Amino acid sequence: MRQDIRPLKGILAGAAAMLLLTATLLVSPASAETREIPSKKAALLVETLATGLNQPWSVEVLPDGAYLVSEKGGTLRLIRGGKVSAPLRGVPEVSTTGQGGLLDIALAPDFATSRILYLTYSARGDGGSGTAVAKARLAADDTALEDTTRIFLMNRLTSRGQHFGSRIAIAKDGSLFFGIGDRGEGPRAQDPRDHAGAILHINPDGSPHADNPFLGSAEGLAEIWSKGHRNPQGLVIDPKDGTLLTVEHGARGGDEINVPQPGHNYGWPLVSFGRHYSGAEFNLGSAAKGYEQPLYYWDPSIAPGAIAVYHGAMFPEWEGNLIVAALKYQLVSRLERDESGAVVSEERMFDGEFGRIRDVIVAPDGALLLLTDDPNGALLRVSRSTTTD
Repeated sequence: MRQDIRPLKGILAGAAAMLLLTATLLVSPASAETREIPSKKAALLVETLATGLNQPWSVEVLPDGAYLVSEKGGTLRLIRGGKVSAPLRGVPEVSTTGQGGLLDIALAPDFATSRILYLTYSARGDGGSGTAVAKARLAADDTALEDTTRIFLMNRLTSRGQHFGSRIAIAKDGSLFFGIGDRGEGPRAQDPRDHAGAILHINPDGSPHADNPFLGSAEGLAEIWSKGHRNPQGLVIDPKDGTLLTVEHGARGGDEINVPQPGHNYGWPLVSFGRHYSGAEFNLGSAAKGYEQPLYYWDPSIAPGAIAVYHGAMFPEWEGNLIVAALKYQLVSRLERDESGAVVSEERMFDGEFGRIRDVIVAPDGALLLLTDDPNGALLRVSRSTTTD
C-alpha cells in the first residue's frame, strides 16, 4: 500500500511558513504603530517606520525619500516604502570587537548626482583594530556600494574594544570632520602624535585639510583638528552658521557638548566634571588653564549618542535647539540656547518609551528620525501631532 504523503506535505508547508515568518521578523517592514506623546512645546507623533534592524547605528535620508541605515554588525540596508532591503554588497569588512563595527554614514554634498557617501567603521590591522573611514558610491540600483576605498585609518591600533567614536560632519567645502575616542587608553587623548582622543579633519581623498593646526608641523599629526576628547559619538555642523559641535561620553558624569576649535584641548583625561569609574577625582578637577570648558555637561551621565541642530518648518519653536540622543536614560534631550549660543534649558523627551536611542537627525521635512540601539532596533519618525493644535 502506498503511504499517504499528505501529512508530510503539511509538515513541510508549515516549516516553510515558519522560515518565511522568521525571515520577515529579521528585517520586518514598517510597523503600523503610531503613538502620541506630549512635550513642553508641542504634542508629538512617533511613528515606527521599520523594525527588525540589528543594532542600527546611523541613518541618512536619500534624495528620493528612502532611508539608508548602518547596522553595527557590518551591514548596510535600504528602507523604502516600509520595506527593509537585504544587506547591500560592497561594504568594507569590519572588526566587531566590543563597541566596534560599522558606524556612521554621511552623504557627500553632491550625492544627488555623484551618489558618493562615506562610512566610519572599525578595521583590523597590525596590532589590533582602529577607526577607519571609507568612501564609496551607491550603485544605481541601490543594491551595492561600488568603488569602496579606505581613505583613512588611525595610526595606532589596539586590541581594546572601546571608544571608536565616530560620527562624520561634512563641511560646505566637502571636507570631513570626524571623531575618534581614546580607545580605552586615556593618556592617548593628550598625545598630539596620536589620532586617538581627537577630532580630525580631512579632504574627500583622505589628505589633511589645509586649515588643520598641525599641518606642516612636527608638533602633531596633520589630520588632527583638536585633542582631549574621550569618546565623541555625536558630531554635527550647524548648517546656519557653520559651528562644529560634538557630544561626548564622560566616565561617571561629565558627558559633554563641546565646540571644537583648531589646536585646542578639551581636557580628557585630566579635566572633567565627572569622576573616574573608581570614584577618584580627575587630576586637575573640573577646570584648568589651557583646557577648554564644555558648552554643556551632564552629571550623572546620559550616555549620549548623536547630536543634531534643529532647523526645520515642523517645529519652529525648536529653532536652533540642540537635539541629543541618549542611551543610558533612553531619551532625547532638547536643549534651548540663547542668542550667545549658551544652553539655557533642557527638556527630556521619550524617557524610557522606546529604549536606547543611538542616532537622531533632522529630516528634510523637519521631522526627527531616531534609531533605537537594540538587536531588534527600530527606525522612528517624530512629527507634530495636529490633534491638539
